[in-house]
Amino acid sequence: MKESRGQYLLAYILAALVMLYVSYSVPRWLPGDFVTAMYSSSHVTLNAEQEKDLRAYYTQRQGFGRYLFDLFTLNWGYSYAFLAPISGLISEALPWTLLLLGTAHLLSMIFGFLAGVEAAWRRGGVIEKAGVGSMTVMEGVPEIGTAVILLLLFALHLGWLPAAGAETAYVKHSAGRWILDVVRHLALPLATLVLAYFPGNFLLTRGSMVMVLKQQFIETARAKGLPSLRIRYAHAARNALLPMVTRFGLRIAFMVTGALVVETIYAYPGLGTLLFNAIAMRDLPLIQGIVLFSSLMVLFVNLALEFVYGWIDPRVKYAS
Repeated sequence: MKESRGQYLLAYILAALVMLYVSYSVPRWLPGDFVTAMYSSSHVTLNAEQEKDLRAYYTQRQGFGRYLFDLFTLNWGYSYAFLAPISGLISEALPWTLLLLGTAHLLSMIFGFLAGVEAAWRRGGVIEKAGVGSMTVMEGVPEIGTAVILLLLFALHLGWLPAAGAETAYVKHSAGRWILDVVRHLALPLATLVLAYFPGNFLLTRGSMVMVLKQQFIETARAKGLPSLRIRYAHAARNALLPMVTRFGLRIAFMVTGALVVETIYAYPGLGTLLFNAIAMRDLPLIQGIVLFSSLMVLFVNLALEFVYGWIDPRVKYAS
């Protein structure tokens, strides 16, 4: 077991090195540069020499070794477009992304799991068939479609909720009013993501639960006369949980940039919006920082899942 864990750690270290190189090289393949993006739509006119000097300054290539040294010394660079340290920009945007996507993932997983378990337990019924059909249709609706509909209906037409942002700007609130203001701004993007994630969680849980209910240990539990609620959740649902944990872990790993479309539509100040603006401005250091942060989060979550699997299902731990 120790040897397998050592192999896992070695594999993740090698993957981290690969991701470091990817975060260093891939953003440089983007067409255009910061100078073109900055001055193409402005009223400033540059002569050929000024443009050449600026392009040479902003596109100077940093060696991979220097890039690694700066990362290990916590120097993530400086943003060309925002004129601020990249680590500071990420730390400002990350809490909003964690609030939005963390809440969306948690709610959609809990309610999707419970609904999937109940639907599988009542398989063959009218409610189960209607649930599977409606969830299949909802799974095919893109996030951008749901976001536009909710935005037009509840923000622009009815005016019940704010259309953009994470809080009301330039207004001082007490702690309670500030929390209420944040919740109101959070409502529409959160509803969009919950509606996008819930169908997949429901269908995955329902399919996994149906397979578990066919196992012999479920028949044994029924033969012993155990209560149906205990059979449903203590025996069947726990064994159907692993695919959900995998899905949740992968969703969490990609939460950094996974809501880029939704955050952009609602002008929500998370990492998705920050990455979108960085790409639009060809802000190479900021793109590198966000890509690297996202990649490292993917590795960390996958490594954590290795231990979570063993806690949920001891058979996984013993098999490794």
